[in-house]
Order: sequence, then structure tokens, then C-alpha cells
Amino acid sequence: MADKSGRVLVIGSSNTDMVVKCSRLPRPGQTVTGGTFVMVPGGKGANQAVAAARLGAKVTFVARVGNDSFGQAAIAGYQAEGIDTSYILRDPEAHTGVALIIVDEQGENLIAVASGANHRLSPEDVRRAAAVFRQADVVLLQLEIPLETVQAAVTLAGEVGVPVILNPAPAFPLPDELLRHVTYLTPNESETEGLTGLSVGDESSAREAARVLRDRGVRHVIITLGPKGALVVGPEEARLVPAYQVQAVDTTAAGDAFSGALAAGLAKGMTLGEAVEYATRAAAISVTRMGAQPSLPTHAEVERFSAPRR
Repeated sequence: MADKSGRVLVIGSSNTDMVVKCSRLPRPGQTVTGGTFVMVPGGKGANQAVAAARLGAKVTFVARVGNDSFGQAAIAGYQAEGIDTSYILRDPEAHTGVALIIVDEQGENLIAVASGANHRLSPEDVRRAAAVFRQADVVLLQLEIPLETVQAAVTLAGEVGVPVILNPAPAFPLPDELLRHVTYLTPNESETEGLTGLSVGDESSAREAARVLRDRGVRHVIITLGPKGALVVGPEEARLVPAYQVQAVDTTAAGDAFSGALAAGLAKGMTLGEAVEYATRAAAISVTRMGAQPSLPTHAEVERFSAPRR
């Protein structure tokens, strides 16, 4: 591996997740009883920051939380994970983001989010962290913050020559001007469809969608296909990295585990192929556990992981 510092700059959302585990997901208008309840920290930005930190990366997190007990607890939790919280702002006019999550016995979920302070993270907040951009090995972003803030971050990363990973979740159409600054795009199947308008159901259709995204300026497209694995399409390669056979109990943070591990691997000097394999193992571990951040593995756990390929 190349000699890199392992510094990851994450810019994104911070939520408190309220999770109910039920036998099945309710239909519209239906109440399902008998579930168990947990409250845990979450948000795609926060999940990915914690994922990278647990895997040994030196993480700085740029975010906004409310001036409330949820925000206070979130920052304390990030500090306990060794994350630099110097650029997390306490917003006096908005609540900390909240996600309501229902998970069934197969690990499938329904999620509703009240974004709160996340939607007030601004381009100015990003520019305050300009010195951290210059020190970073990788910048990691998602779409639970304003698009103008994402655009400001990828532009600043481009100016200082730092590669950008964008996890386009939740998915919506993105301008080519933004995609041209993205080094690694990590959508799942539904997010790929949202970005391209193409139905993705197998490796062949995923390859076609990846080509569309590459034609729009993305250098490397990594489409996560759940139990089918991850498709990597770049300038020199197009290959499927198989998934592992595990018993899923909660898929809530699988994509976050993957993106955070990919960032940590690349920041520590792994090749893209090594980093995708590393991320695939981290995601496989995460789905065997309940909750978002509680499910995220350590580097030692990823190294010890052993399971058959699908």
C-alpha cells in the first residue's frame, strides 16, 4: 500500500435514529405491535464518519446539530470514537436531525427523516474547513445536506486535488457539473436508477447504468448490488466483487459501512480493488447487527471476518 496519512474528511448529516424492530413492515394505515425499541446515533454522514474512524482512519466531521440534548449526545459520541468535532456547529434555530426506522425480521426497513439542522449546513460551513481539505487524503459526502453545500465541497476538493467519494443517498438527479468532480460514486441499485433513469436489476443493466454515469464525468462508479456484490466500473476495469453469505438482521447502515470503509481503505493507501473488497467485508458484518452505528465494525473485525462468497 502507498504511504498515506489515512485522513478522511466527512461532510454530511447527523441524526438520532429511533428504531423499532417488528415481525413485518406495516402497510399504509396499519399498526404492527410487539416490536422492540432502541435509540441510537445515525445519519449518513455520521454513520460514514464513525465507520471510517473504527477502521483506523483519522476522521474530521463537518456537520450541524441542534442546540439540544440529541446534538450534545451526538458530539460526545463522535469524540468517543476519536473523530475531530471541531467543525460541527450547534445550530440555535433548528433541532438535531431525527430518523424514524422500522426494521422487519428479514432486515428490511422503512425510514422517515426530519432533517432539522442538517438542511442548514452551508457552503460557508464547508469553507471554514478549508485547511482540513488540504490535509485530507479523501473527502466523503452524501446527499442528506443541501446540494449547494455538496457542490461547494466537491469544488474545494478539486481545487486542492483531493479525491471525492460521493454516496448519492437519498438519490435525486445531479448536475453534470457536480459529477465531473466526483472520483468515486457509490450508489445502490435504486439510487443508480434515480440518477440515470435506467432500471437496474442485474450485472448487465448495472454496467450500462455505470457507463452512463461515467459518460457524465464520474471517474469510478461503484454500484452496490446487495447480495449480488459490488460492480466496479472505471477507466481501466469493469468487474463484479462478489458479496458474502451472511444472515442479515438489519440492512440500515450497510451502504454507510461500505462507503466509510472504502474511504478508510483509500485514505490508508489501498488500491481501489483492495478498498472495495475491504468495504464489502465491512458491509457484510454490519448487516448481521441491529442499529446503524452500533453495527459498524472495527478494523480488527474486518481482518478476522470469514464467510463464504455468494
